[in-house]
Amino acid sequence: MPDAPVVTRFAPSPTGFLHIGGARTALFNWLYARGRGGKFLLRIEDTDRARSTPEATAAILTGLQWLGLDWDGEPVSQAARADRHAQVAHQMLDSGHAYKCFATQDEIETFRESARAEGKSTLYQSPWRDADAATHPDAPYVIRVKAPRGGETVIVDQVQGNVRIGNDQLDDMIVLRSDGTPTYMLAVVVDDHDMGVTHIIRGDDHLNNAARQMLVYHAMGWDVPVWAHIPLIHGPDGKKLSKRHGRWGSRNTSAWGILPQRCATT
Repeated sequence: MPDAPVVTRFAPSPTGFLHIGGARTALFNWLYARGRGGKFLLRIEDTDRARSTPEATAAILTGLQWLGLDWDGEPVSQAARADRHAQVAHQMLDSGHAYKCFATQDEIETFRESARAEGKSTLYQSPWRDADAATHPDAPYVIRVKAPRGGETVIVDQVQGNVRIGNDQLDDMIVLRSDGTPTYMLAVVVDDHDMGVTHIIRGDDHLNNAARQMLVYHAMGWDVPVWAHIPLIHGPDGKKLSKRHGRWGSRNTSAWGILPQRCATT
């Protein structure tokens, strides 16, 4: 997409307050877009309904404003787009890039226990991948995308370089659960495509996710965005800083260490 206007995004989860790592990611995306006359979009990934809170969402917005990171348009709610995500899953099913899997959790765990005992890969190989539709039972199912069985996937990354992952390391990931709800790995791709995101700048803990998310891009015939996976910020103990790790400073600072407490609670 060399001629497309630059569009970046920041996509925090409102299961906690904005932390220093997220703020840095937002800053990089904002700088890259603004420096090239592009757009910086905001998406709230609120699909975890049990842990997502309005207070956390408000704190994220307040924090970005405090940092001077303005965004274009209205923030997008990922949860509000569940019907669109499911639609794409069924499109992949209809095109033959995905399939219905009727395996139960007990069957999957039995497979993995056997694979571990034999020293084999525990990546689940569903017997339903190439099954005739006439053999499908009247039972709950998930939709899995078909991963290539041979060769390798190359992630062309602007920070990490060319990262090669053997396709034998990719499973037929679930994109739609048996209750009809989409998985994160599907939702994030559909949202990025529909929002016109051209450059995805995020922490390198998402690097392996890129290979799996490319399955959806390829299945749908969509342009793959430019990847840039940046190193994480780690604490003195070597663990990455997050909304639940790395409380810094005195009681007058928030859990994310860089904003006044009033910004994290308003």
